[in-house]
Amino acid sequence: MSTMHPMGAAMRSLRTDRSVVDQKLTRRTMRRVFGFARPHSRLLTAFIGFVVVDAALVVVNPLLVKALLDDGIRKGDGGLVTLLAFGMVGVSLLDAALGVGSGYLSSRIGENLIFDLRTKVFGHVQRMSLAFFTRTQTGALVSRLNNDVIGAQRAFTSTLSSTVSNTISVVVVGVAMVVLSWQITLACLALFPLLLLASRWVGGQISGLTRAQMNGNADLGNMMTERFNVGGALLLKLFGRRDDEDARYADKAGVVRDLGVRIALVTRIFAATMMLIPALATALVWGIGGHLVISSTLTIGTLTALATLLLRLLGPLQGLSNVRVDVMTALVSFDRVFEVLDLPSTIQERPDAVALDPHSARLEFDHVAFTYPRAEDVSLASLETVARLESRDHGEVLHDISFVAEPGQMVALVGPSGAGKTTITHLVARLYDATSGTVRVGDDAQLWDVRDVTLQSLEDAVGYVTQDAHMFHDTIRENLRYARPEASDEDIWAALESAQIAALVHGMPDGLDTVVGDRGYRLSGGERQRLAIARLLLKAPRIVVLDEATAHLDSESEYAVQRALDTALEGRTSLVIAHRLSTVRNADQILVVEDGRIVQRGTHEQLLAEGGTYADLYATQFKPVHADTGPGPALEAL
Repeated sequence: MSTMHPMGAAMRSLRTDRSVVDQKLTRRTMRRVFGFARPHSRLLTAFIGFVVVDAALVVVNPLLVKALLDDGIRKGDGGLVTLLAFGMVGVSLLDAALGVGSGYLSSRIGENLIFDLRTKVFGHVQRMSLAFFTRTQTGALVSRLNNDVIGAQRAFTSTLSSTVSNTISVVVVGVAMVVLSWQITLACLALFPLLLLASRWVGGQISGLTRAQMNGNADLGNMMTERFNVGGALLLKLFGRRDDEDARYADKAGVVRDLGVRIALVTRIFAATMMLIPALATALVWGIGGHLVISSTLTIGTLTALATLLLRLLGPLQGLSNVRVDVMTALVSFDRVFEVLDLPSTIQERPDAVALDPHSARLEFDHVAFTYPRAEDVSLASLETVARLESRDHGEVLHDISFVAEPGQMVALVGPSGAGKTTITHLVARLYDATSGTVRVGDDAQLWDVRDVTLQSLEDAVGYVTQDAHMFHDTIRENLRYARPEASDEDIWAALESAQIAALVHGMPDGLDTVVGDRGYRLSGGERQRLAIARLLLKAPRIVVLDEATAHLDSESEYAVQRALDTALEGRTSLVIAHRLSTVRNADQILVVEDGRIVQRGTHEQLLAEGGTYADLYATQFKPVHADTGPGPALEAL
């Protein structure tokens, strides 16, 4: 019979976390599991059929050996010997064909299930709110898309196959052995409790050690991920902590090494037990059976068949002793996948949502208030390294925000850090939803609540450039085409020209095929910002949000980026956050935000004349130049 090697299957079962048997799975979970299998019911039926026939064949060859010895060789019937030998060849060929067929069906079912689960989880996660990603650990989320999905797939392939195959094998082989000699069968089965006890003891040891080893490897992986990305490597070099890092890594690796040695020792003990018990059982068969043959109670062919069948009984028996752990492990993986799928996004598109006119350029905030959602509403504790329920509410962070940005106008948000400026911009494209009040987008003829329009049309209408523009580890061309996949190279070069970076890209050896590196780290901050502006120009939104787009840049880079922004904002409605007041002096309206409230509004001249927070900020940035200190950097930026 074509099955996994008994020792390998046993070790895989023993390495699983045996505490899963304590998990409680609802009937709803079971129904959903079968729901995922329903589209593949024909393949599953054929697969189970192949497995059942393959398992039943396990007794055929030993019985043919019995007939060959007793009825062929002992009686000198050469024709029967030849016929039975060819019969054994035929059974082996059929067994091989069934093994290939069941393997193919298993692969088809498993890969289809993995595809279904992965695409469903990926699509669901993509549509989660920004709050979900601010709390979730990326590695834990990726694990759901990999490890747990593969664990769920095993429920319908290896776990189902081994359970059905082992059950059929035990029944068929057991019946055949009882029919051949019930005395020998009972004597051999008396050894099975020893196998079960050894399996349980080793299982408890190995599952705990393996869980600790997996945690240790996870610690190593997390440490390497943090230290080997560009930011982590830069921090390490700047602080010169190589020896300390070497020691920390060695400590973690030493724990994994010691656990590996202990696992190897326990595995060897189990392997020795797995070899000893079948050897004892075989000795029993030949010892008792030999006396029965001498007393003519048993034939030599029957004894040989019993000895062969015995070896094919102990493996399935041991496999069935762990079947509950295997089944529950697979089902718990399903449950963990469903846990992600069942977490709703706080940003939902209404069934009757309308498509926003792509030329919509009017933005209105009408008495908007906002409170950040609680952790239990947007995330899962199992997806956070350090997870805890919020001990208190965040409290309202925006209070009664009202303003209008007319088409083509620039509205600037200024104020101290933590005042709520970025939170206001997040409400425009529904990265979050207002707790109360309304955010509207449209034109002079029609304004729509952003919750009443389709997400795609809203995202098409609004474009963002943040202070840390993200780039994928890909070429310049593909990073820009992310905004408009159908864009030609001519379109891309036009956007690069407008973004004041075409000459730089032309000078690169690979031009548009230049790989920007992880998060764009192969480029300077100013270069990344101008590429982000080029990407925005390709998207061509009517409403633009700039969140500190020139922050942390040197004067030369800021000047280049500001020129690119002047082109990008021309004819577009813009909502601009800036700490440097020099960049927003010409704004049509300046909103001064403090503690989540708009405390002042007006033009630059009006706010200076009015005094208050804006005048204080301006005075701080552009204080008079003293002869002994020279001009400050803020004044130089002008």
